[in-house]
Amino acid sequence: MPVARVCVDVPHAHLDRPFDYLVPESLDAQTVPGTRVRVRFSGQLVDGYVLERVDDSAHTGRLAFLERVVSPEQVLHPEIARLARAVADRYGGTLADVLRLAVPPRHARAEGKAETTAGIAAAAHPTDSGWSAYPAGAAFLRAVADGRPARAVWSALPGEDWPARLAEAAAAADAGGRGAVLVVADARDLDRLDAALTRVLGAGRHVALSAAVGPEERYRRFLAASRGRVRVVAGTRAAAFAPADPLGLVAIWDDGDDLHAEPRAPYPHAREVLLTRAQLGNCAALVGGYARSAEAQQLLETGWAKEIAAPREVVHRAAPHVQPVGDDVQLDRDPAAVTARLPSVAWRAARDALAAGAPVLVQVPRRGYLPSVACADCHTPARCPSCAGPLALRESGGAPVCRWCGKVAAAYACPHCGGRRLRASVTGARRTAEELGRAFPGTPVRTSGRDGVLDSVPAQPAVVVSTPGAEPVAEGGYGAVLLLDTWALLTRADLRAGEETLRRWLAAAALARPGRRGGRVVVTADAGIPTVQALLRWDPAWLAARELSERRELRFPPAVRFASLTGSPDAVADLLATAELPPDAELLGPVPADDDQERMLVRVPRSAGRRLAASLHAAAGVRSAKKARDPVRVQIDPLELL
Repeated sequence: MPVARVCVDVPHAHLDRPFDYLVPESLDAQTVPGTRVRVRFSGQLVDGYVLERVDDSAHTGRLAFLERVVSPEQVLHPEIARLARAVADRYGGTLADVLRLAVPPRHARAEGKAETTAGIAAAAHPTDSGWSAYPAGAAFLRAVADGRPARAVWSALPGEDWPARLAEAAAAADAGGRGAVLVVADARDLDRLDAALTRVLGAGRHVALSAAVGPEERYRRFLAASRGRVRVVAGTRAAAFAPADPLGLVAIWDDGDDLHAEPRAPYPHAREVLLTRAQLGNCAALVGGYARSAEAQQLLETGWAKEIAAPREVVHRAAPHVQPVGDDVQLDRDPAAVTARLPSVAWRAARDALAAGAPVLVQVPRRGYLPSVACADCHTPARCPSCAGPLALRESGGAPVCRWCGKVAAAYACPHCGGRRLRASVTGARRTAEELGRAFPGTPVRTSGRDGVLDSVPAQPAVVVSTPGAEPVAEGGYGAVLLLDTWALLTRADLRAGEETLRRWLAAAALARPGRRGGRVVVTADAGIPTVQALLRWDPAWLAARELSERRELRFPPAVRFASLTGSPDAVADLLATAELPPDAELLGPVPADDDQERMLVRVPRSAGRRLAASLHAAAGVRSAKKARDPVRVQIDPLELL
């Protein structure tokens, strides 16, 4: 087989195909599928991956020789190559772009340090498992251990030790002699999952892939999985492509988190990558979380997956007591509560929890001090005189500063009424912490957010003010969780506003103690709002089914497929004129985008999604072959539609 088919690392869509090269006799032993090579392409030396060796080439011209083999290490396994091709086709991208996400950059020193093990002894099947709280949990673990392709959507109980449950599922796959790939949203979740895997599997039986460990260490851990030294891989979104052969389980936690969406072309979502992998590899799949996305609900309603959920009586025993407070509730007459602008119910819940020796969690949607201000007289939003950006206050008594250009507007005057006094439009986490410090004198107040994220807090009286996603875990659970400024989440101009709001609320509320142990959650919102109703009943499945039903009626994802085309008006028009769109495609727009660009949406039925991606990819190839000057960003099923 003297011919090597190579995926050349070039970004152009019209070059998205393998190219044939002759293998010199001196490189014959090293040139195996999955190795990195250097080839001459269009007069330049570029990188590539060997996809396969074949006897002959369909190319009628003269073939060039491989220049060299960068490393004999097989880093691109056949399963991952097939997956990468399927993901590229799903999102209208190129194989080279997907492989940049799938295979980390090479570090020669790490290749020398990485160990190789001939075989791995199977781990013991977990006998005492927390999955027993779910009627279908034990059956799912048995299916994973037996190598059957069980697919499930898991609604975790309030306060569930979800890292331990995922580790037990991975141990079941490992006990059956198969691998597992577990994906979480961020480094904090990965640290918890890493510790749980060490407890359940034992030290050295898994790897955690994260950019936080550095390029060399990450590549060393990748090689440990690639060489078969470990069978279980955990990580953030790029770990969805991690090698694990034979694969028995793929799992994702909190698939609604937008961190699972890759910001680089072709913008794949980790959930879709894992589900595609489960389909291609005929292995088990698990989509879990406290909340449930509309995409997960669709997996259930189409029959692709089964539900793993606890009985309602078990949910009620585990859930904290949730109480809604409308915006018009009379403030408590206590001066401290009035200063903190807390409803009386929320203030009493926090006071009682602190008196019982438990910490209190306060979730605030925005970080900073006063991230948005307005004129105190006419309520007109305060804008920068230089760039028209929003003004903010960074500290008490400070001058307003523009959040866009950073200029200080010390002499700001409202252009509508001339007023010079400012009021808060949005209260940030630091201002909230300052107010709570006055409301509960003598109680420590800690913040967790972008400037510093707390992993955990001890079981002692303290007020923890956190932005969504940065809530620390409390030993024994929080005595009270206060969800403030809820309108900032509920009124966002976003298709997923309700779903995302419930996801953030449940993530915080799940850290509270059960109601039978005094745990309380106070949400400052009207009880009649469907999202608040789902929180009150702790029923994310009900809201997910409602969301999916409404999206079917309105023809929004995931009921249909969307493509977002962003670029200059001429470039977008050129791409659409070139593309052979499905006959039932519907064009929505254009609407203005950033930097004098516009965005066009293309909507098709789900059955035409693959054809839509193929037509846009082909049109992008025609434009790149013509060397079109203005690019167009193509995103299939983007998270943000509005």
